[in-house]
Amino acid sequence: MAGSVDHLAVQKSGTDGEVACREWLARLPLRPMKLYRSLATVGGLTMVSRVLGFMRDIALAAVIGAGPVAEAFVVAFRFPNLFRRWFGEGAFNAAFVPLFAKRLEGNGKEAARALASEALSGLTLVLLVLSAVAMLAMPWAMYGLAPGFSSDPAKFDLAVAMSRIAFPYLLCMSLVALLSGVLNSVGRFAESSAVSIVLNLTLMAAVGIALLLGYGNDARTGLVLAWGIFAAGILQLGVLLWGARRAGLVPRLVRPVWSDDMRRLVTLGIPGVIAGGATQINIVIGGMIASMQAGAVSWLYYADRLYELPLAIIGIALGVVLLPDIARNLRAGNEAAVHDSQNRALELAMLLTVPASVALALIPGPIISVLFERGAFGPADTRAVSAALAIFAIGLPAFVLQKVLQPGYFAREDTRTPMRYTAWSLGVNTIGSIILFFVFPRFGLSSHLGVATATVIGGWLNVALLYRGLVQRGHFRADARLRYALPMIVLSSAAMGLVLVIAMGVAGPYLAVREPLLTRAAALGGLIAVAGVVYFATAALSGALRLSGLRRLVKR
Repeated sequence: MAGSVDHLAVQKSGTDGEVACREWLARLPLRPMKLYRSLATVGGLTMVSRVLGFMRDIALAAVIGAGPVAEAFVVAFRFPNLFRRWFGEGAFNAAFVPLFAKRLEGNGKEAARALASEALSGLTLVLLVLSAVAMLAMPWAMYGLAPGFSSDPAKFDLAVAMSRIAFPYLLCMSLVALLSGVLNSVGRFAESSAVSIVLNLTLMAAVGIALLLGYGNDARTGLVLAWGIFAAGILQLGVLLWGARRAGLVPRLVRPVWSDDMRRLVTLGIPGVIAGGATQINIVIGGMIASMQAGAVSWLYYADRLYELPLAIIGIALGVVLLPDIARNLRAGNEAAVHDSQNRALELAMLLTVPASVALALIPGPIISVLFERGAFGPADTRAVSAALAIFAIGLPAFVLQKVLQPGYFAREDTRTPMRYTAWSLGVNTIGSIILFFVFPRFGLSSHLGVATATVIGGWLNVALLYRGLVQRGHFRADARLRYALPMIVLSSAAMGLVLVIAMGVAGPYLAVREPLLTRAAALGGLIAVAGVVYFATAALSGALRLSGLRRLVKR
């Protein structure tokens, strides 16, 4: 059939010929380079954001360490940050992007902008009411967010005050998410991927202001940080409005109407947000339980920040790019392109995630020590965070795979099935966290490690359910290239891990806390460089990494 269409396109002339050619090209399998280019945009900006995030957390660790002020900051930032990740990292787009893209392609830009305006107005109204209620009820809500803080009135009151200041960030981030969906639907990923850079720069500025004012590890620094979160939300919203204006798709505030479109958006959106935010919900549940152990909230936060670097650059970036891509190809009836995109996304995710997981599991101590151990962050904190990071590393591939597999459901406007799977995952995580929190100390292990373990178990359960569902429905099948690449990726990662353990014996003395920071950083950088060279060389030799494809990507 492709040949006949091609022949017809050649024979026709003028507009008819051009239309036929476009129809023929639309049926060709998706070229991986297009997927990789979009991923490079999202992943590159996300990497910049995460590097700045590390700088932010290094400054926070030095000034407020892992004590009561740090724990109050983590809890105050948790709820609005949960919404930032839910909405801004693709969960809201699971419902909005397919509807917006369908309206854009079927009815044009003005009709699509009208849909965005309806969604913007309804979302703003709901979130204004939610924010007002939450800010008034924050003292009671804190018993749910961090029940363990009730034993320390000073920490509890500080967390309440900081949460009230930071809560409007939720409204800004939800509107940022909607504008991100608008821009992603027309292939613009830069603005939505850059907003986290604004957050990190603003919080770094807040730390600097606190130091200039002479504040230290006390409540005043916590309040300055809370105001920094508030300011960051406004600035991030400004960036997205600027991007939408450049694209000619700025939505307007109109009178909220409960239309069929809004009913459909809510029907898809609530399950989509729950399913897309599975990892973050697991972390929130773990944090609530961990609040019953002094320091545990901060320890889990710092460990979470480390494994989220590869999660954000690979998993979230793939999820953001993959959803509109699959949705477009499904509407074009191009199932071959859908399967190719899913296979290449899963292959690339594992190519980059598995070695990161191995490295984080094998050398968490040196990583945490070099990054955070200074000022108010001591050796005991390093040991506690390192142990949690090693456990989280085992779940890293699962957290990334969730972002790769969920678009296969979302693009088909099925958000309920992933939501059911998320419910199972959350149930296992909640029950497991409670049980292991009290069981681990009996074996000489810290309670917060039980929370980390339950989070990992819940993550892998979610992946198993998502994968099984796609396969049973015929929406995913592993091609020959993927079936060959996965074992080779594992083999290359194992070789890298062996070399990393040997290299640690050589670099160990230079990583000691007594050594200058520059020496320690150079030693850690050398370890990472050696591991990277070994991994990619082994992957290239085994065929897991195709150098020709990498050269084409760099050239493009």
